[in-house]
Amino acid sequence: MRRQRRETEAFSLSFLDVICCGFGAVILLLMITKTVQPQILEQSSITLEGRVADLQNQLFEIRGETAIFNRDLNAKQEQLSDIKERIAIMRSRLAGLNGRLEDDKVSRSSDSIIIEQLAEAKQSLTEEMQRLLGLQYQSKNNLVAGIPVDSEYIIFVIDTSGSMFSYAWPRMLREMENTLSLYPEVKGIQVLNDMGNYLFSRYRGEWIPDTPARRQIILNNLRTWNPFSNSSPVEGLTQAIRSFYDPQKKISVYVLGDEFSGESIARVVDTVDQLNSELADGTRKVRIHAVGFPVQFSPEAYTNQTGVRFATLMRELTFRNGGTFVGLNDYR
Repeated sequence: MRRQRRETEAFSLSFLDVICCGFGAVILLLMITKTVQPQILEQSSITLEGRVADLQNQLFEIRGETAIFNRDLNAKQEQLSDIKERIAIMRSRLAGLNGRLEDDKVSRSSDSIIIEQLAEAKQSLTEEMQRLLGLQYQSKNNLVAGIPVDSEYIIFVIDTSGSMFSYAWPRMLREMENTLSLYPEVKGIQVLNDMGNYLFSRYRGEWIPDTPARRQIILNNLRTWNPFSNSSPVEGLTQAIRSFYDPQKKISVYVLGDEFSGESIARVVDTVDQLNSELADGTRKVRIHAVGFPVQFSPEAYTNQTGVRFATLMRELTFRNGGTFVGLNDYR
């Protein structure tokens, strides 16, 4: 009996040893395999959230640019349709002229007689027009008549003083639209006020690309644009020439205003002569045009001589710089 009890106790101790060793091995395996700390996982999740936010911002910017490109594309497609329609009309006219030429073949002597008759008819028609219309005849759109439109880049320098904004602003917007219509398409546009402030600050010192959509945006923003002005176009004009003068570009500057409050007209003329120097052929690369608004004749406006001085300055500047000065007969 005593021997059997001793064997049972020995078996129980061995079993306990095996169990303890097994638990120890499990704990050791857990300690070995636990390599990733909770802090690292938390930092990884924060980094991923930041990247997702950046990607979302980029997506919003891309969507905005896509909308702008789609508008420009639609405008180009409309222009292309108009051009195709004009080409079709011109081809039709050309086909008609070719048919007439084939049907009406005449000798050289007959051609000479016809040419002489046409020249006489043209001369008599001109004389009749002068008699009926008078020597002082101007076209209905005399606000832009006579202005050369050979420039590839145009800059507007606009007087944003209280007198212009309060009395002549609707008329100024119409003149802006009329002037833009003279240039169906240019390589660049820019708009400054008489102090040299840009209508679009993000295009400071750069050309605004010309599209129908951007032209409409320019006109829309001008409706409420009223930065500080000292009623003198000198600062804006000189800055426009300094910033954008390029001997390789044909540029026109349009000054729209009603006053010149500076001290010396001659000093302004000399400064512009230095900035826009005369070329060997007597021309200058920057044309200067001006439109004068007679706000000084308004019953509500304060009457002074700054309007007369503006007209005097602009006549001299446009004459020297290959442009045209247009004095309006009404500011409304």
